[in-house]
Amino acid sequence: MNQILISKRIYVTKEMKRKKMTYKILYILSIITVIILLGYFVMAEAGRNEQEALGQEILEQISNDNTTIQDRAIVISLDETDYNPDEEEIIPIESEDLESDTVKSTVKTKDGNSYDTEAILSFPRLGIKYPVLSEEDDKLLKVSLCKYWGPSPNSIGNYCVVGHNYKSGKMFGKLSNAETGDEVKLSDLSGRTITYSIYNKFKVDPTDVSCTSQLTNGKREITLITCTNYGQERLVLKAREI
Repeated sequence: MNQILISKRIYVTKEMKRKKMTYKILYILSIITVIILLGYFVMAEAGRNEQEALGQEILEQISNDNTTIQDRAIVISLDETDYNPDEEEIIPIESEDLESDTVKSTVKTKDGNSYDTEAILSFPRLGIKYPVLSEEDDKLLKVSLCKYWGPSPNSIGNYCVVGHNYKSGKMFGKLSNAETGDEVKLSDLSGRTITYSIYNKFKVDPTDVSCTSQLTNGKREITLITCTNYGQERLVLKAREI
């Protein structure tokens, strides 16, 4: 027995004690790191849930509220012609653009902030339904979908909408599951709803904005844009009025 105890003492060297302590410290640090990351994830998700609630609050208000603010917006005529009923002839459009009313609603939420909205976008098959805010910036993108470019909702041209791609599926998080032929509905706040069908799906570099082109051959189109591949690319869905 004494020989065994002596042998153990011989093999437990200072170097082994140092390594054992190092491993213990690394183990404790790894646990702390995991706890911090989990805490960050939980807090971030809680923040997203709060922002999601704001978006749904806006959606509920504009769905039930008939009070609107009218604004003027430019709609580009892409076939370069306009019919004049007084002269009963086709008149080419040179420098003048067609105008139409954009009906907007300013919604004040429980957080005390006001948001200008102009449409409701729904993607029935993927369960997506959000208000479209009239402007786009980092703060607004956390609340709901935002208009990025284009004419007033459901007008001739290319109405472009951007939204975050959350792994939880919120906002445009399910957009990667979209397929050609899927239907997307856009409701403007005048009460008109138009159904669009997806005809193209592709990825582009973040600096490529060609998908926002207004050359639609006189058709109504919408473009849905979100981040993909960890923000290194943009996923683009093109849809045309049915």
